[in-house]
Amino acid sequence: MSDDARALARRAALDLLARREHSLAELFDKVVERHPELSPDDIVRPVLEQLVEANLQSDTRFAEGFVRYRSTRGDGPLKIAASLRPRRIDSALLRRVLYDEGPDWVSLCRAVLQRRFGPAAPATRTERARIERFLMQRGFASEQIRHALRLAEEE
Repeated sequence: MSDDARALARRAALDLLARREHSLAELFDKVVERHPELSPDDIVRPVLEQLVEANLQSDTRFAEGFVRYRSTRGDGPLKIAASLRPRRIDSALLRRVLYDEGPDWVSLCRAVLQRRFGPAAPATRTERARIERFLMQRGFASEQIRHALRLAEEE
């Protein structure tokens, strides 16, 4: 039964990974949920550790892909980080993929600003406040928004 159970856990995990990347915690939760008959600590966890060792599952690869996808949609680092927290990505890895190796957030903020509001700088304080609120909802930090607006005013 033990070898059959390990094979079942491995097959379930690989089926999930074949569809898309998953964080290790997310993968663990899904395999346990789909196969409650498998012991989480004795069967599922060791199988997933083997997948990590074989580089079939990687939190780094998952986080990098997630940041790349969400940033191309126009989401800022704060919104992306909030989406990654429930997936239990290590905070050091999160900082690295968002800020050390991540996109240029000011340029991305500026691109979102131009795409949504056009190339012209906001003409009034009310319009500027509306734009700032929009960009904050997209997950950009205040400093990134101020810098992007300053760039718009300089053009």
